[in-house]
Amino acid sequence: MTHCSDNENVEQSDDGGEKQKNKQKKRRTERKHVSFPPDEQIVSGFAEHRGSDHKANSCLTLTEVTTAYLQSCSRHQVQPLVHVLQQLQQGACVGGSVKCLDLKGERLDHRSCEALEVVLKSLRLDFINLQAAQLEENGASSLLDMISYYESTSHLDISDNRNMGTSGWRALAHLIKQSMRLSRLDASNMPMVDYPALSLSKALLTSRLTTLHLHNAQLSGMPLYRLVSALKLNRTLQELHLTNNLLNSYQDALQLGDLLRYNSTLKTMELSNNTLADAGFAELCDGLRWQTAGLEVLLLRRNQITVEGMLSLSQTLPVLKVLQVLDLSENLIGDEGIQLIRSPLMMNCSLLKLCLAQNSITCEGAVALAEFLAENHYIQCLDLRQNNVKVGGLMALCLAMKINQSLANLDLDNVPLEEQVLVPLELQNLIQT
Repeated sequence: MTHCSDNENVEQSDDGGEKQKNKQKKRRTERKHVSFPPDEQIVSGFAEHRGSDHKANSCLTLTEVTTAYLQSCSRHQVQPLVHVLQQLQQGACVGGSVKCLDLKGERLDHRSCEALEVVLKSLRLDFINLQAAQLEENGASSLLDMISYYESTSHLDISDNRNMGTSGWRALAHLIKQSMRLSRLDASNMPMVDYPALSLSKALLTSRLTTLHLHNAQLSGMPLYRLVSALKLNRTLQELHLTNNLLNSYQDALQLGDLLRYNSTLKTMELSNNTLADAGFAELCDGLRWQTAGLEVLLLRRNQITVEGMLSLSQTLPVLKVLQVLDLSENLIGDEGIQLIRSPLMMNCSLLKLCLAQNSITCEGAVALAEFLAENHYIQCLDLRQNNVKVGGLMALCLAMKINQSLANLDLDNVPLEEQVLVPLELQNLIQT
C-alpha cells in the first residue's frame, strides 16, 4: 500500500507479511495518513482532513454501512459476522443509530478484524464488547489500532482474551495513551504479568481513563507494584476495581495504603474477594487517615477481616473526611467488632452508607448499632442482611429510628411470619428485601 506525504512516494513491499506490518505501524504512528483501504488501492490525504473524513463516514446510513461491511468481508475473503449484521439491521429499524457493538463470544481472527474497519470508522459507539472474542496477536493488534485511530468508543471491554501477545498489548497500551474518547476499560480474567503489566502501567501515566476494571488479573506482587507506581502520578482515574486478585495482607496491602496516601483523584476502590485480612485493612485505614480529598467508596466484601480489623477502623472513623460508602459485608466482624466501632461511628461525619451484611451480628450488635443511629445525623443507609438479628435487636433499631432523621434505608432480612406480630409496623415498612 502506498500513500502521498509531502509529495514523497513510498513504494509497496512485495512481501505480504511486511505489508501488513507496515499497515499496522502506520495506523499507530502516521499522522498524515487518512484511511486504510485494501492493500491494492492507493490513498492519499493529510491530517487536517481526518476529522472531515470521519464526519463523512459518520453520515452513512446503517444500510450503507451494512453494504460496505459485506463488501469488506468479500475483499478480505471472510464470512460476515451474523451478529454484526443483526446489530446494524436492528439499529436501522429503531431510528438509525448503533451505540453498542457487541462481539462477546465471537471468534475474531485476523481477517475478521480487518473486515470490521468500515464499521469502526463509520459509527461513533459508546461501548465495544470484545469479551471472550478469542483474539490472537495479529487480530488484536489490528483491531485495537483501528479503535485508536478512529476514536471508535468511550467504553471498551477486552476481558477474557488471553492470547493477545506482545503486539496486542502494545496496541492496547497505545490506545490507552492516545485516545481522547476512551474513558472506561475492562481487561479482566487475563494474567496481568510481565509485559502486559508493564505496558499497562506505563500507559496509565498519560491516559484519560476514568474507570478501570481488572478483576481476576493475577495482580498480586510485582504487577500491583507497577500499577500503583503509575497511579500515584495519575490524575484522571476515578474508579479502580480489583476483585479476585489474591491481594495479600503484606506487600499488596502496603502498596494500596501507599496509593491512598499519594493519590487524591480516585473516588472508588473495589477490593472485594481478596485476602487483605486485618493487617491489610490496617494499612488501608492508615492511608485513609491521610486523605483530605479523594476516596469516597471503599468496597471490601469477603476479605477475612475480623474484630481485630475493627481496632484499626475505630481509630480512623473519627478523622475520616471524605469516605461516604464502606462495604464490609461477608467478613467476620461479629458483635464484639461492632462494639469497638460504635462510639467512633457516632463521631463520624462522612459515612452515608455502611454495609455489614453477613457478619455474624446478633441482637447485641444490633443494639450497639441502634445506639449509633440515635446519635449520628449523617448515615443514610445501613445494610444488616444475612445476620442473626431477632426481635430484641429489631425493637432497638425501631426506637433508634424514631430519633434518627437521616436514615433512608435499613436493609434487613424478612421477618419470619411468626415474629411479625412482635415487630412494630413502622420497622416492617423499612425492611428491604
